[in-house]
Amino acid sequence: MAETGTRTPLHAPPLVEGLSAFAGDYDLILCDVWGVLHNGVASFPAACEALTKVRAGGATVVLVSNAPRPNRFIMGMLDGLGVPRTAYDAIVTSGDVTRDMLEARPGARVYHLGPARDVGTFDGLDLTLASLEDADLVVCTGLLDDDVETPEDYADALATMKARELPFICANPDLVVERGDKLIFCAGAIAQAYEQIGGKAYWCGKPYRPIYDTAFARAEVIRGEAVERARVLGIGDALRTDIAGANDAGFDSLFISGGIHAQELKSIDGAVPDTESLADLFTGHAHPRGVMPRLAW
Repeated sequence: MAETGTRTPLHAPPLVEGLSAFAGDYDLILCDVWGVLHNGVASFPAACEALTKVRAGGATVVLVSNAPRPNRFIMGMLDGLGVPRTAYDAIVTSGDVTRDMLEARPGARVYHLGPARDVGTFDGLDLTLASLEDADLVVCTGLLDDDVETPEDYADALATMKARELPFICANPDLVVERGDKLIFCAGAIAQAYEQIGGKAYWCGKPYRPIYDTAFARAEVIRGEAVERARVLGIGDALRTDIAGANDAGFDSLFISGGIHAQELKSIDGAVPDTESLADLFTGHAHPRGVMPRLAW
């Protein structure tokens, strides 16, 4: 028993220098995008090189993103940020899973809560975009202006949705994401607020199973064979989505400390994370196989 006033020692996940330390143990890499390959402003060349090399070694890389738009939009964005297509075999997004869910509701009247740039999520679907008063359900892809708004700005709209008992499809389960050197709120923060007032939310991305099922199916087509869970590694910077999702789905994970948890881990700009803070973060949670400030080979 620890003495009064002393702190019980905690154990942090192991720090590793590069993906090459255990890349050969895996046939499939499911890699997060925002916070691992780029920060919304610029790509991380070392991360791109690491994934390119793991593919050259025979592994398949599927990027798994909580972006609310279909994968073709994310590919274009990655091209613009300088992420080479040699770094991945395919992309699966929460926007893809959202589309699957909407295809199961033909003729639905949908209230879109999110910026106009995300309206392409609905291209080609049998639905009608409607006002909140006329909608059958809500699809949230984000805040209208994530530079200045917070979930509190949507309290009245959420109250209206709850009064009508509207299903709320969350097309991006992330609560926050880094853009440059700041954190911005995502659709998941609004969905969380809706659940807090008793609303029903449906979550389409990580850490929930549908996006992993889609990614596995895509990988097996690419490889032409089934993929064993023991030969899969998930990479990401978010404990709540990337690491928890990998643990729930039954495969290993690699945690990138320089992403959305960088402030609390003192891992800003790729600095080695503070060991005590890292141990605190993972207390009560399954540990990843390793921790890196930034993904590298």
